[in-house]
Amino acid sequence: MLPLSTKDQKMKNLLFIFTLIIAQLVHAQEVTTSYFLIRHAEKADSSKDTNLSEKGLERAAKWNRALQNIAFDAVYCTVYKRTQQTAQPTANRNHKDLIIYNHKDLDILKFKKETLGKNVLIVGHSNSIPGFVNALIGQPKYIEIDESVFGNLYLVVVKGNSVTDYLLQF
Repeated sequence: MLPLSTKDQKMKNLLFIFTLIIAQLVHAQEVTTSYFLIRHAEKADSSKDTNLSEKGLERAAKWNRALQNIAFDAVYCTVYKRTQQTAQPTANRNHKDLIIYNHKDLDILKFKKETLGKNVLIVGHSNSIPGFVNALIGQPKYIEIDESVFGNLYLVVVKGNSVTDYLLQF
């Protein structure tokens, strides 16, 4: 192999630097989407569409305080009063209307497209939130939440093609 001329070496160095800059720009432009998923707080009774109990209202306020440093772009909940009442304090703080989603018929690709680049709170049910998380991360990792558990916070962060998930228990 012949040695490179000074001009060729400079060109090679310039191309290398250009490639690094482009790689940095592409990486910097990757969109980050963050999903925060919780189960509704404690309900008043066992009827199908009941309100939150006093303890549930307190928990909804605690979730709002726990998430107070996050600026949410969207707050999703199901049609049921208990999910809406859990989500409402955080929606109010962020000046957002609640967005109702159907937890039994979720088009995950459409949802991901609509929420791209946003911080999103999703309030659902013990039997739907783990499945929602699994759909977001593309693998069957989480199981239904026990009926006595109300303190799980699932966090899914999507950056480019990278998906990271966490389960925090309060």
